[in-house]
Amino acid sequence: MSNKIGAGAPKDLDGAQSAVVSADILAREPLANTAMVKHILISWADLADTFQGRQDARATKRSKTDAETEIKALLGQIKAGGDFDKIMKENSEDKGSAMSGAPFKVTPDAGLVIEFRQLSLRLKLDEVGVCQSDFGFHIIKRYQ
Repeated sequence: MSNKIGAGAPKDLDGAQSAVVSADILAREPLANTAMVKHILISWADLADTFQGRQDARATKRSKTDAETEIKALLGQIKAGGDFDKIMKENSEDKGSAMSGAPFKVTPDAGLVIEFRQLSLRLKLDEVGVCQSDFGFHIIKRYQ
């Protein structure tokens, strides 16, 4: 498993990583080789090409700054004791996982974007963190 963070981590055009990304968690060594996680995807208009015409309509009207604001609001709900599954179903722009509610099995070689794998394998049980990929921001919670 690669311990290198940053090679695949999207950064803003000025080279800075978004303040909503859980840099403290990503700086850790991996805690597991397998994790079961659920996530909330929040995207923005500039990433439309990544979705090949299937981007959520909410994202098409949102800037990256608006997405960061949305992430902060959702994290506030989660940290205040909000039900992650309910928040995921209502807000995630990954319709498949939002509708099924099923967790993802994450391993170092899982067919998921690298940022998603890196954060998932560094989360403690029941911990929540945020990463950024070419699809947007992912709020991820580890269940196993």
